[in-house]
Amino acid sequence: MEDNRTARIRAADADRERVATAVQTAGSEGRLTLEEVEERLAHVYRARFTDELTALTADLPRPAPARPGFPLTRAGLRRHPALRLHLAVAVAIAVLAIVRWAVLGVGFFWPAIPIFWLAVSLFVHARVRSFRESPGAAVPY
Repeated sequence: MEDNRTARIRAADADRERVATAVQTAGSEGRLTLEEVEERLAHVYRARFTDELTALTADLPRPAPARPGFPLTRAGLRRHPALRLHLAVAVAIAVLAIVRWAVLGVGFFWPAIPIFWLAVSLFVHARVRSFRESPGAAVPY
């Protein structure tokens, strides 16, 4: 075999599917005409090596890097102990308010007001955390 052939990497089905998705997305965004999409998809599924696939998407914009998700998820709460503590305190206060309301027998469900503000504070805290994790966020000194 030639030396330039040994440096080439064979394309897997997953590589072809990834490039086909990128081509289809570009077509749905209007970056490629229907004929260009069909032509490129035909080349994608005929490609044997990864460099052939790279050439088919070289003129397309790269997708934006994924932003971290909203941190009120299990994974987000595991990463942020302060957010986990905030959630625990908010739940404890809400439970105490509901128990007090039930014991006193007041007709109006007044715990809804503090529970609302506890939820707002929790969402603001989570939003600030996600903003700080986002790429390009200003780092305080």
